[in-house]
Formats: sequence, C-alpha cells, structure tokens
Amino acid sequence: MREVELEIIENKKVSKDIYFMRLKGDISEVKNSGEFINITLPSHYLRRPISVNNFEGDHLDILFKVLGLGTKDMASLQIGHKLNCLVGLGNGFNLNYNITPVLVAGGIGIAPFSKVISLYNEHNIKPILVYGARSKDDIVILDEFKEKTDLHICTDDGSLGFKGNVIELIKHDNINMEYYYACGPYIMLKNLAKEYPNGEVSLEARMGCGFGACMGCSIKTSNGPKRVCKEGPVFKASEVEF
Repeated sequence: MREVELEIIENKKVSKDIYFMRLKGDISEVKNSGEFINITLPSHYLRRPISVNNFEGDHLDILFKVLGLGTKDMASLQIGHKLNCLVGLGNGFNLNYNITPVLVAGGIGIAPFSKVISLYNEHNIKPILVYGARSKDDIVILDEFKEKTDLHICTDDGSLGFKGNVIELIKHDNINMEYYYACGPYIMLKNLAKEYPNGEVSLEARMGCGFGACMGCSIKTSNGPKRVCKEGPVFKASEVEF
C-alpha cells in the first residue's frame, strides 16, 4: 500500500450515471487485476473505495457509478485536479492461464475485468464474458469486449441481449462453468456461488480505512471472519457465507 497524489487526465460520462476516469502518477504498487484504490474527495470525510479498471505504466483507469454525493462530486472533477489516493489495496484475482475462464459481471461489476481480459488475451485466450445489467443504459465499453471475449449479454428488461439475469443466461447458453471470476451485486454473487461454487467472487463493503485496521468490512467465511479490504475483495466462492 502507498499513499500517492494522482492527477486526473480524463473524466467522462460513458453511459447513464457511469463515468470513466484516468489517473496519472506513481501506481507502481498496483500489481493485480481486482485490486482497488481508496480516494479522498474534497469536503468528504471517508475515502471512496473504487475498483481498478485497468492499469499500465504511469496511469490507471476507474469506472464509477453516481450513487451518492461522493460519486456525484467525483463526476464533476476537472482534468488537472489531483486526488490523494491509497493504491495497492486488496488481493486481486488468482488468474489461471491454463483454462478459458468465465467472467461474470453485473452492472458496474464490469469494472475490474478490462485488465483481466487483456492479460488473458496476451496468453492467446479469449475469455467467456457473461455481462448482465438492468437495461442497455447500464452496459458500457461493449466494442472492446466484442473483440476480446466470447460475449454473452443479458438485461433485466430485455432492452439488450437475453432477457433475464446472468444465471438464467448461463443456463440458456449452456456455458461451461469450469472456473469463473465474478463481480457485481451481492444477490448475484450469492446465487452464483450457490449454483457454481468453483470460482472467485469480488465483494463490495462499506469501508472505514480500506487497509484492514478498523475491521469495519469483516464478513463471515468458512475459515472465520475476514476483511473485504485486506483478505479480499476477492474470495473463493465456496468459502463466503452469504
């Protein structure tokens, strides 16, 4: 973990209430896809934990959805503004390049998978991507995914792709769930883990510190209490007691 100042070099709206932000600076502590950063925002006491969307060289990308006052203020920040961030947080996904994995994303849970997809592509593997959302307005960066993955899309209202949720789509398309990585709403992860225990899930939680000191994000697992920010946010699906 390291505390750094990162400069906003891009901040744009990419879909309904969803923004893409690129930050430049010392990101040498960011090592694995699935990690997160913790951002200090002007006039807000607690930092905001946000998944790393992609990272390379001296910059990293994040995707965030405007849900409250903090993310609303993030959306209005201008290019050149510098943010105090904690980087190198969380454990990330345990990627296995001997298989073709299934990536399961729900809504803004698509965020950590851009880097995952790029890494698999570097090993000449095209992951299967199951991407679900409430409607087509909540689906982002499709062009990139169409080229780099075997893409399966569903929406709750049927406005894009299969009408239904990700589990219904997996069964409908007869997708082989040998091993998967998932990120999305709690209920999606809970049902996915119940149906398919052989995978990894990235959890969200309210965090006080973001680096394991306050114990505020502890969850129950088959191996005892664990902190989402420190031992997670990625856990084996079979160990989480949803």
